[in-house]
Amino acid sequence: MLLLKLSAADLLTLDERHRMVPHLAARWKHFRGTDASDGERDAWAESLVALARAMVDAGRGHVEMVVECSATIDESVSPKNAPTIDVVLLGRHPKSHGLSVQLVELKRWSTVTRVEAATAELVSVPGMRKPKKHPALQLGATFETFAGESGPLHGLTFECGGFAYLHNATEESVSPLLGFDAPTGAYSHVYTGDRHTQLMHDLRKHFGEDSGYSHAEILLDRMNLRNTPLLDAMIMSRGEDTVFTLRGRQKEVAEHVRQRAAYVLDGQDEKTRRAVFVVTGGAGTGKSAIGLQLKAEFEAAGREVRYASGSRAFNGAMRHHVGYGNTEFKESFTYFSSYTTPPAEPLDVLLCDEAHRLRDRSTNHRLPREKQGTKPQVEELLDASRLTVFFLDEGQSVRPNEVGTVQLIKDAAQRRGTPVVSYDLRAQYRCGGSDAYVRWVRDLLNPTESPHKWIPDGLMHVEVVDSPEEMERIIYHEAHAGASARMVAGFCWPWNKPRGDAKRLEADVRIGDWHRPWNADSESYCENGSVPPSKIWSVHEAGLGQIGCVYTAQGLEWDWCGVIMGDDMVWRDDRWVFRRGRWKKDKKEKVRRVAIPGSLDDEVRNTNLDTAQFEACVRNAYHVLLTRASRATVLYSTDEETHKHLKELAGDVHIHGLRPSRENLPPDLRIPHQKRPERGKARRTRPRGSSAQDPQLPLF
Repeated sequence: MLLLKLSAADLLTLDERHRMVPHLAARWKHFRGTDASDGERDAWAESLVALARAMVDAGRGHVEMVVECSATIDESVSPKNAPTIDVVLLGRHPKSHGLSVQLVELKRWSTVTRVEAATAELVSVPGMRKPKKHPALQLGATFETFAGESGPLHGLTFECGGFAYLHNATEESVSPLLGFDAPTGAYSHVYTGDRHTQLMHDLRKHFGEDSGYSHAEILLDRMNLRNTPLLDAMIMSRGEDTVFTLRGRQKEVAEHVRQRAAYVLDGQDEKTRRAVFVVTGGAGTGKSAIGLQLKAEFEAAGREVRYASGSRAFNGAMRHHVGYGNTEFKESFTYFSSYTTPPAEPLDVLLCDEAHRLRDRSTNHRLPREKQGTKPQVEELLDASRLTVFFLDEGQSVRPNEVGTVQLIKDAAQRRGTPVVSYDLRAQYRCGGSDAYVRWVRDLLNPTESPHKWIPDGLMHVEVVDSPEEMERIIYHEAHAGASARMVAGFCWPWNKPRGDAKRLEADVRIGDWHRPWNADSESYCENGSVPPSKIWSVHEAGLGQIGCVYTAQGLEWDWCGVIMGDDMVWRDDRWVFRRGRWKKDKKEKVRRVAIPGSLDDEVRNTNLDTAQFEACVRNAYHVLLTRASRATVLYSTDEETHKHLKELAGDVHIHGLRPSRENLPPDLRIPHQKRPERGKARRTRPRGSSAQDPQLPLF
């Protein structure tokens, strides 16, 4: 649990805009399950600001403040009960130039008295019924939770101390905390309002001048709030070892599936020879992480396993990026339409990711009519395996022929007499672990509620740019610095086929004088081999120069994502208006161009689709696009009124250090993204029945 990560200067700016306390209160309710009290809100507004001002006065406004932070990464401790520290200050030490950490307890006490003459560990505070411990005792215990064997700072080399800041008090009014018999040590310092000069002096001893790095990222990384990208983890493991560290509910779901699978796959009772599991959850809740974890473990146990998906982008990335040159690995990833003819012997396990993209019928234009699907696709998948696991998010259906729902799956299983077990994932770990950003996106696209302003939280970054050129500069800058980055757009421009022998791409996405091509509508390389096919656009280094859409982005993520909102969804007065567009053929250039602005996705703008269905498809598509980034989303709208609306919601981002540029990461955290393995790398083969390896990399 943590409520906020910002530099002291940024926190003051946020407070000046009257947005700090509302954000903290919303985060508090998310973690604690209850509203923050008036006293808690007053303490944030008063004490946090007092500390931040002291930091700025000391010339250390760049030092980062992590607010209401719980050190525990023990999954058995609920966020509702986890102890927290008011503030963790993180920066660079002025002498060692290494990590410097100060733990801070903020107290609004103006006076204290000793409980009894014999002890200096307890004091009475006016207005509080029970005696309070000396803050040094609390800080000492907090240090152990951060630096102990299970703490996030364990094993690091860093300078650490702690202090209590009683900004409403004087040295005389709280003398029992400062007496000769008060607790001593690195965590026993107490500063009062009249010791402001001494506090500034000591802050300069603890923290050096701005290094340009976000040292708080070290703590976030150690707390597993910065996940290992899915494709990186898969390449590191070659898709074989159990490399994902699942958390909380994710771990429970995976364990339940493993346990129940044993009854199905090893049991003798014919009534339990088949089973269906349904796992639901929004973007970033770890559905794919669970699926790939189960794939590795079932394969390690000698099971016959396939991983099916309705997403060409996800499947292409796995087969042609992770599994390059490895036929066995590539063949373990299939499509939903691969099972029109069931296997001679049912598979042991079929894992179905992106199951909201299930179709009513399996169709494949490459196959003759007699090999097309003749029954619902969900039934083909159930026929293909003894144990079938579906992962889906009904809010990500972006085409009318995508019929995958929990009820559809349950009904199909019930007709077969197959038991169904359902699980729901709620905590999300994409988008930098910022549940505030996920809520903001949901509210932004909500057709019935007024969206609220984005409140920077230091975990996820949002900004609205004034031109596609500006967006492109940002995305290119981050990509060249080593981040993964892409630009995507709503389907508001025609998508012309590559032209000529060289397979030249047409610059279809046209905004003023700025023209860029969509990712290639091709199964092979284009532009004389310099542009990747659509199935690997999302991961190929040469994909940066093209614009992706929901169909090539779904199921994947990047550090930075630029999202262009087109004229299919525009803001008018106080609501979203959705538009169906039309294209025309340019007779001179012999390409399609926009005739009427709006959605040009033929499957979605079809007149057979009613208004509610059309609006849902467009809204869901933008929800997918807006949740592809793990660090920052850059927004631009082609519509002037919509652009103004987004600007007002996102607010001014020109705050010191707020943009999480790759260059702001400490060098040790600038881990390069994994490149595609070389062709012909041998797959390590496990003996049947061998056990999986221990988890190595955190993912979601």
